[in-house]
Amino acid sequence: MKNKWSCLAIACLATLLLSLDLTVLHLALPRLVTDLGANSTQLLWIGDMYGFALAGLLVTMGNLGDRIGRKRLLLIGAAAFGAASVVTAYAPNPELLIAARALLGVAGATIMPSTLSIVRNVFTDPGERTTAIGIWSGMSAAGFAIGPVVGGLLLDHFWWGSVFLINVPIMLLVLAGGILVLPESRNPHAGRPDLISVVLSFAGVVTAVYAVKEAAHKGLEHADVLVAGAAGVLLLGLFVWRQTRLPEPLIDVRLFRRRAFSASIVTNLLAIFTMSAMMLMFGWYLQLVLGWSPLQAGLAQLPGGLSGAVGGIMAAKLIHRIGRNGVVALGLAMNAGAFLYYSTLGPSLNYLALLPVMIIGGLGVGFTFTVNNDNVLATAPRERAGAAAAVSETAFELGGALGIAILGTVLNTAYQTNLHLPTGLPSAEAARESIAGAVSTATTLPPEQADQLMRAAQTAFIEGLHVTALVTAALLAVVALLALIGLRGVPKVIPEEVLTHS
Repeated sequence: MKNKWSCLAIACLATLLLSLDLTVLHLALPRLVTDLGANSTQLLWIGDMYGFALAGLLVTMGNLGDRIGRKRLLLIGAAAFGAASVVTAYAPNPELLIAARALLGVAGATIMPSTLSIVRNVFTDPGERTTAIGIWSGMSAAGFAIGPVVGGLLLDHFWWGSVFLINVPIMLLVLAGGILVLPESRNPHAGRPDLISVVLSFAGVVTAVYAVKEAAHKGLEHADVLVAGAAGVLLLGLFVWRQTRLPEPLIDVRLFRRRAFSASIVTNLLAIFTMSAMMLMFGWYLQLVLGWSPLQAGLAQLPGGLSGAVGGIMAAKLIHRIGRNGVVALGLAMNAGAFLYYSTLGPSLNYLALLPVMIIGGLGVGFTFTVNNDNVLATAPRERAGAAAAVSETAFELGGALGIAILGTVLNTAYQTNLHLPTGLPSAEAARESIAGAVSTATTLPPEQADQLMRAAQTAFIEGLHVTALVTAALLAVVALLALIGLRGVPKVIPEEVLTHS
């Protein structure tokens, strides 16, 4: 196909935008308190609603794209995403903002699997496909890195809604380019979607993600967390059971019998589990311990994200040298080494010493996710590319939520254990909960007491950061070993005829 690289450019542009949108909101949250009067519960829903809708609908939308056409679904999703961005930017109250964020999540769920499945169907040559997926993965990593910088620049000059309005011109480019360039592709033998499976998939994923997020905020002892967790497991179990009995399932669970598919899904989930929480904690370290502004923190982390983009492109060539399992294991080992270094960070920072470590870690991220995404798509039939991409993206979302919940708990526990507050503080409950609470409490105290509180909180946070970084490094090393074994024997080049008959 002559225009396949143009197709890749459009897919990457849409992916870049989704990655940006996931990160720019975090910087705008403080403004929402003052401008819209959002309370703490509303802030949680504003932050989480997008992820709930996105994660819950990925499987359904990936399957829908296989049925009605990936180009059609991508264009519908792009138009909806642009319209929802305008509604979000001008939301007059927290309630409408939460609803608009849900619409953004629904639209995002149509775009994510569509872009990856289009790449899978356009690039039929195995070598070109791996390179294309590397570029696609790299753009996703670059979006995560650029998001805080773009958000910081916009919030320095405009109101909070500006971080959503940047979506509109980019989505117009995606629409125009998609109409002119993208080919249509679909599963020619798809039947009617099973509505019971759609409900089970959405309800199961949303309740599971809700349980994980609430466990991170409130702990496991609350009844709603336990009920949601049990309901999520039960609903997802019923979903899998139903797929084995349908002639045209939403997900062909037989794909998990293919070692390259199942091992890549599990490895991706565990990798993002370990990395997601530390990305957030590193931002806290730069801002709350070192006192850097959000824009400074975003710029400081930019080289790591951009090196992830470079790693995605390099991964295709490395496969031919050390094999697919070797590239994934190497990427994870590089990140394990980076987190070992993070366990030595203190109250001051030599950024020039940190920079090469961040670049090494970023390259490792690019290696890992590129090869795993290529494995997932290469081992699934082309007519089910959307469903396969959706499984990969859902595992990514679930792994991220689990990582923040579990490793965030490790950090908070270590922080609370090592926190030694100065005597005589009038109120310290918030400071005992987290370093963010300590910062909030310090603003209400006289300067001398505020300094004492912040020194104690920063010392405790650094201790918690060290513990969490060491735990993360150990987990990454274990996952690297799992990848080395689990992906052993997967061909360096997976030809099309193997996919059809495997």
